[in-house]
Parts: sequence; C-alpha cells; structure tokens
Amino acid sequence: MIIEILHVSGCPNVDLLDQRLVEALAGRPAVVTHTLVSDLDTATTVGMTGSPTLLLDGADPFTRDGVQPSMSCRLYGHENGHVDGAPSVDDLRRVLG
Repeated sequence: MIIEILHVSGCPNVDLLDQRLVEALAGRPAVVTHTLVSDLDTATTVGMTGSPTLLLDGADPFTRDGVQPSMSCRLYGHENGHVDGAPSVDDLRRVLG
C-alpha cells in the first residue's frame, strides 16, 4: 500500500496525522511520503481537498461528495462529534485494513 500525505507548507496538522498513522499502523512496516502542494492547480491534479489529505494507493479514503480541491486546512469529523485536523486512529485503522 502506498501512503501519501498531501499538505501545504506549515500545515499544523501534518504532525498530528503522522502521529496517528504511527499508532494506527501499530508497528507494521510502511513508508509514508509527504507531498508539498504549493498551488491550486497542483491540488486539483493530485486530489488534495484540504491540508492534510491522506491518499492510500492514490485514493482519498475520507473523501466526501461535492468537496472541491483546496489549499485550505482540512477538518475531519469523528464519531463522537469532535472535529480536528486529522482522521482518528480508529478511522485510520479501518481504512488501512
């Protein structure tokens, strides 16, 4: 599985997503790459709908219908109603399989 994080420069939620990925992977070997996106044209090309966007094998497992490419901060909703800048560890475990 190819794990890629798309983000804008200085995004404060990249570290949070990295930390949660480490926990969700629970020691399984994985390579996580980071792609810095610097303009809307690139965001459109790579499928970034806010920073950070997680891609698994090139697809965003957390995409929602109607969301457009964006250079803005991305927010993720959780089952308990909480919203923050990265998917929960449980949600990451679910999509990582």
